[in-house]
Amino acid sequence: MKVVLRITIYLIVFVVVVGGTGAIGFITTMNNGMSIYDKAAPALTNVQVPKYDAGKPTVAVLLANRVTEVFDFLVPYEMFAMTEAYNVYGVAPDREIKSLTGGLDVVPHYSFDEMDAMLGKSPDIIVIPFMPILDEKKYAPVREWVRKHSDVKTTLLSICNGAENLADTGLLDGKSAATHWGDINRLIKKYPDIQWVKDQRYVPQGNIVSSAGLTSGIDATLYVISQQLGDAAARKVAENMNYPSYDFVANPKMKPFNAGLSDITYVLNNAYQWHKEKAGVLLYNGADELDLSAAFDTYAASGTTTTLTVSSKHEAVVTKHGLNLVARYQTKNVPTLAKMIVVGVNAESEAAEDIKQWHNSGKNTKLTFLHRDMPGRFAIDPAFEDLAKQEDTQTAKFAAKRLEYRATDHLKMEGRPFSFEAFGIPILFGILSLLVARFIDRYLMGRKKDSSRIES
Repeated sequence: MKVVLRITIYLIVFVVVVGGTGAIGFITTMNNGMSIYDKAAPALTNVQVPKYDAGKPTVAVLLANRVTEVFDFLVPYEMFAMTEAYNVYGVAPDREIKSLTGGLDVVPHYSFDEMDAMLGKSPDIIVIPFMPILDEKKYAPVREWVRKHSDVKTTLLSICNGAENLADTGLLDGKSAATHWGDINRLIKKYPDIQWVKDQRYVPQGNIVSSAGLTSGIDATLYVISQQLGDAAARKVAENMNYPSYDFVANPKMKPFNAGLSDITYVLNNAYQWHKEKAGVLLYNGADELDLSAAFDTYAASGTTTTLTVSSKHEAVVTKHGLNLVARYQTKNVPTLAKMIVVGVNAESEAAEDIKQWHNSGKNTKLTFLHRDMPGRFAIDPAFEDLAKQEDTQTAKFAAKRLEYRATDHLKMEGRPFSFEAFGIPILFGILSLLVARFIDRYLMGRKKDSSRIES
């Protein structure tokens, strides 16, 4: 009994000390990644809405009332816009500023009611990014609007774990679907009436197309474009993006990712890397949406970095294809940063005035031109490589796996092999827990011996 009691004491102390601190760290990191816009909104007098052309089909890319996955929203939006064959809009339950993961904030072009009034029918394509159902009451309008527009003439395209949002409507019951490899086993249990597919980048089912993890959404979007506009149009989009994996569009079969021991880096980064690198991301007029997603869904989603949006003026910033973004900080009031990320191959010329204002502000933060001198490369490649230098190669490799990115052989991952902080802190707390358990053990055992002596 003494042995069992001692083992129990050590286990309880270890779990409370190591597990408790890790859980607090993990929850804090997750909450920061899904933070809601909480600043004084600028006067949105210069918000632009792309002109509606009744001769073109319309794509509605959804935004939730709380948080929407940044890559899932930005990249399909840009891809459909790049074709110049669609009206493409960001649509939400209302016109209030909506947040994307990593701290990027968007002003919707239309509310659901406004789009319905403008079109007088369902959109031709509805893109469903991952939208965590954090508040049932606030999320309900999204579910209801998708159901309302689920007729066979509308293509429903879910990106990554947007499949859970689509499954939540009941429209996937009895059908096959794909989703992110990290969530599929959970969704198999939650939605048993759906045949979840693990070995395809995307799964077409009539008017519904679902994609696997994040970059698989590129293949699914290209597939939809190829079906509607032809293969040449889809290839042109892929070439303009420098996307290296077009073969998946014709053949979506893949070897599925599974959780592995190396993934512990991601968990430890979120739980125990308490000193997050604070990186600014400069928002400027004309910034490319895919380039922006490379910054937010690589650094911010790694558990190592807090990304803060920065602009030179307190007003909406319009992206290359007409999205209206709002920065949470301006040059004059941004906190001290470890680095300032500037996206885009031609950022030095396109954002020249914004960069000049940054320098004139007296800030001495290093500017990281993420895509400079890298024409011809896919936008997220430089982000993986820079993350490896900033943090470690294991963190960068998992970032690619999390994005379900397959073209990694050409990446130059140079940096430390792993995070000393993320691994070192739990080891130190483990040692501390052993010392605490040892103290409790000796205290309890000592009291029992004293009791035995008194009784004798």
